[in-house]
This record gives sequence, structure tokens and C-alpha cells, in this order.
Amino acid sequence: MENNFLISLLLLIPLIGGFIVIILPKNNLNFIRYFGLFISAAAFVVSMLIFFGFNSAVSDFQFVEKYSWIKNLNISYTVGLDGMSLLLIVLTTFITPLTLISSWSSIQKKVKEFTFFMLMLEVGMLGVFASLDLFLFYIFWEAMLIPMYFIIGIWGGEKRIYATVKFFIYTMFGSLLMLVAIIWLAVYASSALGHFSTDLVELYTAAPTIATEIQNYMFLAFAFSFAIKVPLFPLHTWLPDAHVQAPTAGSVILAGVLLKMGTYGLVRFCLPLFPEASIHFAPLMSVLAIIGIIYGALVAMVQTDMKKLVAYSSVAHLGFVVLGIFAMTEESIQGAIIQMVNHGLSTGALFLLVGFIYERTHTREIADYGGIAKIVPIFSFALMFASLSSIGLPGLNGFIGEFLILLGTFKSPVLDSWWYAVFAASGVIFAAVYLLWMYQRVVFGEVKNQKLYELKDLNKREIFILVPIFVFVVWIGIYPGTFLNISKASTKKVVEQVITPDVLGIK
Repeated sequence: MENNFLISLLLLIPLIGGFIVIILPKNNLNFIRYFGLFISAAAFVVSMLIFFGFNSAVSDFQFVEKYSWIKNLNISYTVGLDGMSLLLIVLTTFITPLTLISSWSSIQKKVKEFTFFMLMLEVGMLGVFASLDLFLFYIFWEAMLIPMYFIIGIWGGEKRIYATVKFFIYTMFGSLLMLVAIIWLAVYASSALGHFSTDLVELYTAAPTIATEIQNYMFLAFAFSFAIKVPLFPLHTWLPDAHVQAPTAGSVILAGVLLKMGTYGLVRFCLPLFPEASIHFAPLMSVLAIIGIIYGALVAMVQTDMKKLVAYSSVAHLGFVVLGIFAMTEESIQGAIIQMVNHGLSTGALFLLVGFIYERTHTREIADYGGIAKIVPIFSFALMFASLSSIGLPGLNGFIGEFLILLGTFKSPVLDSWWYAVFAASGVIFAAVYLLWMYQRVVFGEVKNQKLYELKDLNKREIFILVPIFVFVVWIGIYPGTFLNISKASTKKVVEQVITPDVLGIK
């Protein structure tokens, strides 16, 4: 598997496909839409080849490709994946074609450009999850900003320019700190390695030998950049604006995949590279995560806009993921990884449903709805199903992730207090309050607005988008082993890289 070409093929398909889209004639919009869908579906097929060729018993990186890039600095094009990155790569290739189908009727202007930017965004996201060189990782991390900037800025709502500039500035600020830390880390590690290197596998052996004080500064620089992307409280303020102003497809990709780049960065880079600093800052990161869980839920409760409510729910759900990462047990990190996937499915479905109803009524205000259960029964059922998934109902996907995170947090040797789990568990209750209360006001009661009688239920295209998402919601909820087994060896290795007798001795 060492010299496989599949990951490069996975990156090249949407990259080349995107540039072909640009040269296609503008007059045949349907052909452009179908071609973009074909390209994203082809990427999904390649990701399935990788998935079925992956050996889950091995903790090392697989499908590794390495080609020298900048020889003098030992920077190379190095890609590969383990169980954790594989799940997120499959999530990305699964969500992207569904978002393209969802934009069939909502995106009517500049369809060619929209399809191009969506495919470029897919390249950036896949590159982030597959990179095994810090310099290459940084290139993909920054490149992903550009298509998202245009997707929100061109096809977004009334305040789209404000939202997209805010999103760009927040992320750029954090990214520059990370770039400084990457250079600093490569220079410091060169004393142990004997040469300057940005190779992640080499740095895994060299970085933990760096003095604790220096580790702390490097950890903070990386963690700050990732925390903005998560977004972790109090760096979350760009998210509601970006979500509300983004088109439906942008919101789904933003919630489904982009936010996971931050949590993935924490578990892939911060923990193994800076184990002493990770343990030192674990209580702080966990407290911020719990504040995010409770704060996100409380603010979601008072929202009048459905999309903003779902956006704040992301702050709460990603708080759970960060808590799982910094509890640093196998169960909690397993829970964090599967919860990243769960959040992509359930919150992605909620944004899709809000988008579908907005296309029909041109309002997202909860007060404008009520009593639509009999008018649009399929939509009402789908909204209930997605809400229960997001709440974490036993038998659906959200429960598995939250259960493992709380279990791992409860027995964490790093946090060493069950109060973290208790406060985090309150977020589950709050989630039920804001989502079920929203559902009650939108779906039940009397029809206040007579125009709602003209509402049409979900069409075949919209049902086609939701069905595969709901299949995975049930699959993960009933038989999570299919996915947990993929990341088991990788998460065990991460825990062993951090929780060593030497490192625990500094606590």
C-alpha cells in the first residue's frame, strides 16, 4: 500500500474537474450541474476504494505517497491516512455530491462558477485530511478559504459581504500564527533530526523532545488556529454570521466538513506533537469546551431564526468533540471522531431542511410557521428525524458519540474529575429543549399564516438527498462498530503518544 496512487487520484479528480467546468460553455446549465455531480460522485467512488482497501488493524499511515517538493528544506508532497482521517475523507466525498444536488433549484445565477468553487473546496478539504507534511497541510488549509469566501460572498444573503470578510479575517489571523509555529517547530526539531523537516511522521519523534516551555507556546499557536475553525468559545462569533448568510450548500459544507478541520487538527497535530503541553492545557481546553456546550445551547434557545438556531447548536456539539479530544482516553477520542461524522450528518440534514422550506416560503423566522404537519407531512417527519439525531436519541447516531465522550471524560486520567462529564451532560438536555421547542413551534399548533396552505411537500430530488444521510444516521446508531473499528487502532496510537509515564509525571 505504500506507493499507492489513490489519494492523489482523489485530489486530482475534483481539481481537474473544476477546471474543466470553467471552460464549459455557460448556456447549458444542466450539463454543468450534471458534470459537477459526476465529478464529485467519482471522488466518492475513489474514497470507497480507499475505504475497502484500508486495513483497520494497522495504526500506521496507509496509502502513503511521498514526492520531493522543495529539496533544500526537505519539504515534500506527502499524503496518507489512518482510521481517523479516512472517516473524515469519506464524510467529505459523501456530503459534497449531496450539496451539489441540493443547490439544483436554489442556485440560478453563475452556476458554472458555483460548481467550480464547490469542487475546489472539496480539493482543499480532502487535502487537509490527507496531508502528512505540515507545509502541504498549511497550503491546503489556506487554499480552502478562497472558495468558501466566494461561495458566501456571491451566493449568500443580504449581509454576505460582512459575513464572508469576518470569516476570512478570523481564519487568516489564526492561520498566520500556525505558520509561525510550523516554522518554529521545524527549526527546533532539526536539532534532534539533524535537518530541517516538516514531515509529520519525523516530527512525531522529534517534537516531544522540545523543552516544555517552548512546547507550550507552539501548542497555543496551533490550538488557537484550530479553535477558531472549530469554533471553540469564545472564538465562535464568525460562525452564526457565516451560516446565516451562506447559501444552503455552503452551510451544509461548513457544518458538515469545514468545522471538523479544526477538531481534526487538534487530535492530529496538537496532541501527538506537544504531549506535555496538551496535558498542561487539557483542563483549560475542556472548560472552554463545556462553556461552549452550555452557552451554545442557551443562545440557540432564544433564536427566532431557524438557521441561526442550528448554527449555535454547532457551537454546542463541537464543544463535545473538543472535550472528548482533551479527555485523552481511547473512548473519548473514539467518541470525538465518530461525533465529527455524526455532526456532519445530523446538522447537515437540518441545514438542508431549513434550506428546502426557505426556498418555498422565503422566511426562516420560527414565528412565521406553525401547523404545517398536515400540510407537509414528509418534511415534518424528516425534520423530526434530523432533530432527534442531533439531540442524541438512543438508536440514532448522536447518542453513540455523546455516550463515548462522556464515558471517556468520566474516567479521564488527565482531567481527573467527574464534574467535567456532569456539566457536559447538561448540554444533552439543553439540546432537547431548543430543538424540540423549535420543532413544536414550526410543525404543530394552528396555521397562523394562510400562505402556508400553498406549501408543497418535499419532492423526489430532496427526498433522494435526505435518504442516504438518514440511512447512515440509523446505521451508526444501531451498529457503530462498522465505523468505530476503522479508527480504533489510530486513536489508541494517539493516546499512547500522549499518555506516557514521563508525560503524566509532569502533571
